[in-house]
Amino acid sequence: MALSITVIGLGYVGLPTAALLASRGMRVHGVDSSAQVRQTLASGRSHIAEADVEALVERALRDGLFTLHAEPPPADVFIIAVPTPLAADRTPVLDHVLDAARALAPALKAGDLVLLESTSPIGTTARIAKLLAELRPELRDLAIAYGPERVLPSRILAELVENDRVAGGLTPEATARAVAFYRLFVRGAVLGTDAATAEMVKLSENAFRDVNIAFANELSLIADRHGLDVWKVIGLANRHPRVDILKPGPGVGGHCIAVDPWFLAHGAPGAARLIPAARAVDAAKRASVLEQASALCAAGERVICLGLAFKADVEDLRESPALAIASDLAQRHPGQVILVEPHLHAAPAGVAAPLLPLEEALAGPGALLVLTDHSEFRRIPPALLAGRRIIDTRGIFRTQESV
Repeated sequence: MALSITVIGLGYVGLPTAALLASRGMRVHGVDSSAQVRQTLASGRSHIAEADVEALVERALRDGLFTLHAEPPPADVFIIAVPTPLAADRTPVLDHVLDAARALAPALKAGDLVLLESTSPIGTTARIAKLLAELRPELRDLAIAYGPERVLPSRILAELVENDRVAGGLTPEATARAVAFYRLFVRGAVLGTDAATAEMVKLSENAFRDVNIAFANELSLIADRHGLDVWKVIGLANRHPRVDILKPGPGVGGHCIAVDPWFLAHGAPGAARLIPAARAVDAAKRASVLEQASALCAAGERVICLGLAFKADVEDLRESPALAIASDLAQRHPGQVILVEPHLHAAPAGVAAPLLPLEEALAGPGALLVLTDHSEFRRIPPALLAGRRIIDTRGIFRTQESV
């Protein structure tokens, strides 16, 4: 009999995971609180833009290996893949995770494996175990573990299979069960550890990237003060055999790097010094870009914002610095801001500026504010850039005149 899996949360991680597991012949129950999400998926369409996911969903539905539910049905393995956002005061919000644990509790049976995949503060897996013990005290042999994803938008399905994975249980038995499960579909190494270590590993990975990007952005701010080309500085510095400085940008975004460092800092406020400093640099870089663009608007220029997504060649707007900067600029200077985002069909809600196709936006005058390095922007003919003021936060037009 095929292994049955209940995946709670059908977002950017949960849906590709569910689709992948179903493609391997497992019986997958997809659970999402949104009726609209369930309806979209039931029609064979995906509500997220991710390569090949929609085709896997349609096939799994047709083959009867993927079913959709508002509440978790019984299964052998339960995967929690719900959001863990930040509150306004930058404290982790675990409501979705705890609600998922409460929802799956009635469906549990002896010997089930419960896997938390949502990025979470250290100690969250143990907190889930405590909650489940209170709700189902008669179940004493549950295996509860943490198995964070390591995926990149636009490559999620491939990276779920190819990347190494860490699996940390609350007991050695739970670790062994989690490792064995992931080895069913992961070609990379599956590394067993304890739950708290696995939680800190995930947060450390993204905090590392955030701190290093902050260093690059701080260099860009310093270079601006001296009238230097930071891209040239970094390129030459990286010729050192032990130096590998990352690329600057308008700030970091996405569901991980802009959020996860705060989970570490929140858990150890007296010890975390570098992480909050890196987050402050990120805020300073965003503010600097906004002020540069605002100065052009104040001088009477129309500003064309190139890109709203948080990274190149995706439509993902989560925690996007590009979206935040463009929105603030449009609010400051009504009627002077144009948006260009090839992966969207309409301007995001709340952004008071028109969204135009690239060709139409460049048909008229205006300075360029490069916020996302989409491939389409890199192919803009030099003739359409001539004479324009350019604020190039991504370094794609370095041969052109820039401010």
